[in-house]
Amino acid sequence: MSRRLFISVLFVCLLPLVAQAQQGTFRFAQLTDIHLNPGNPAPTEDLLRSIAQINATDSIDFVLVTGDLTEEGDRETMEKVKSCLDLLKAKYYVILGNHETKWSDSGCTAFGEIFGGERFEFEHKGFLFLGFNSGPLMRMAYGHVVPQDIRWLTERMERYNAGSTLPDKPVILVTHYPLTEGDVDNWYEVTDAVRPYNIRLFIGGHYHRNRNLRYDGIPGILMRSNLRDGDGKPGYGIYEVTGDSIRVYTQRIGEPKKQWAAFSLTEAYYDRNGKAEKYPDFSVNKEYPQVKEQWVVQTGAGIYCSPAVEKDKVFVGDDMGYLTAYALKNGKKLWSFQSGKRIVGTPAASEGVVVFGSADRKIYGLDAADGSLLWTVEAAEPVLGAVTIDNGIAYIGASDHTFRAINIRTGEVKWSFTGVKGYIETKPLVTDSKVVFGAWDNTLYALDKADGKELWKWTGGLTRMHFSPAAVWPVAAHGKVFITDPQRAMTAIDMETGNTVWRTFRSMVRETIGLSEDGERIYSKTMNDSIVCYSAEGNRPHELWASDVGFGYEHAPSMQVEKDGVVFGSTKEGLIFALEGTTGKVLWKHKIGNSLISTVVPLDSNRVLFTATSGEAGLLKIKNGKQKIKR
Repeated sequence: MSRRLFISVLFVCLLPLVAQAQQGTFRFAQLTDIHLNPGNPAPTEDLLRSIAQINATDSIDFVLVTGDLTEEGDRETMEKVKSCLDLLKAKYYVILGNHETKWSDSGCTAFGEIFGGERFEFEHKGFLFLGFNSGPLMRMAYGHVVPQDIRWLTERMERYNAGSTLPDKPVILVTHYPLTEGDVDNWYEVTDAVRPYNIRLFIGGHYHRNRNLRYDGIPGILMRSNLRDGDGKPGYGIYEVTGDSIRVYTQRIGEPKKQWAAFSLTEAYYDRNGKAEKYPDFSVNKEYPQVKEQWVVQTGAGIYCSPAVEKDKVFVGDDMGYLTAYALKNGKKLWSFQSGKRIVGTPAASEGVVVFGSADRKIYGLDAADGSLLWTVEAAEPVLGAVTIDNGIAYIGASDHTFRAINIRTGEVKWSFTGVKGYIETKPLVTDSKVVFGAWDNTLYALDKADGKELWKWTGGLTRMHFSPAAVWPVAAHGKVFITDPQRAMTAIDMETGNTVWRTFRSMVRETIGLSEDGERIYSKTMNDSIVCYSAEGNRPHELWASDVGFGYEHAPSMQVEKDGVVFGSTKEGLIFALEGTTGKVLWKHKIGNSLISTVVPLDSNRVLFTATSGEAGLLKIKNGKQKIKR
């Protein structure tokens, strides 16, 4: 045997030993689902007891904190969590949970400001740890990993392995949600993206109990909540990494740790060249071949707001802070303007001016022709509200407890109402004399359109912040305002007094509402399969029809919109549908992807604009459809 060949064979034989030597042995802890709540001292006590025990435990190299740090996602509580976590002797790494992404007065930006970012990345004894967001941002839906985070994952793993003599360096991925169908809508995109690499384990929480899962073959651990269990004991996770395995333990306060899972560091758990075991079903598109995608743009960034349209342009805001204009005809990108932080609220356009709010604490007015900046209005906190423009005035709420009316030409603030207790994300209803909107404080507000003075407030006996009528876009007809709320009720409220006219739980609706063009019918989406229609007249709830659309379990706040007698709607799993307004007859359905479609914007009965959380913006066209439904 030649000397060169001998050295090569020896290197191959020693490679596993070299890898083990680099990796070493270490231990780390996991805290998850802490749920600190300003109204309940118990979660804080549980966290502090866990921190004290971790500090008293030998050889804890670091701590992973995997989401749902708070109950309500507010800055003050997150700062309190950080003050507790700072007591840890070991370094800790934190990601967001759905309670920081669905309910957040900062549009999730406070998390990054407090903890240093929305992702984390570090190497420890030969392992790469990557933590990233998997929660739905500001919209009730399944979890979702945005396109830019998937790119980040693969770029970091490529960089980690670049130039290494150990091409299979191990990686541990950290999320809040499990990467499974029914938890994260694009689980398959994530598992397909990461499976070429040496993923040894996903670590998460969310279920509040121990689970040993497989994400398309990749091992996935969910750890119990830090909250005290049925026996009154808080708890957390311990992981012991050796040269050939990872052992997983539950550690209850004051008790010995208990092992409940273990994973090999040498065994191949999944096919590195394979694909996801299951993909979403798009067969519905074959049932309605008349529906075509006239154009679709893959923006590469998460989108949480609906498109706005004026004349020949479509305007879309995204998670990276860009407001982009596309040609209505073909989706060609015309211009883009970047704000300082993500855009959550739906923009509006009128008279050649585009208005939108950003989590960078500003409201912007742009020239619709070229995207040049016309004016800004400063807010004290992030601006998450959607915009309504009426007669040259933009109406928009922010997280600084303020609702503003702004001249779209000059940026002059016509009036400000500072009496809002919670933060605002909704699109306000503007009538001839009033402005009506909800906030995350259990309250629906009615202001005088002329001067912004409060006319009335409605709370409907709601007692939990999570039941607020804050995501629904109110509508009005026959002297009543109509809303739905997360308590699963539809309510009619007297427009003049703010008194409840009727409230019904019959249809199990949640946060969607729509109004027929003639003002005679109210539409809403139930939490299982159906769209319901109620009469806008009268002082009692009167259901006119219910239509089984077959979209399954549903809770996304996407409103129903009628245009030319056709009711358009959408779901959290990428479905857009159309019904006949007077009868509820299903006209067509079309699946874009598998993530949340925000409230669609129909141009007429045969064309509808859409945006998706997964980054698509586009225009559907229905061929050979009726130009107008007879009413």
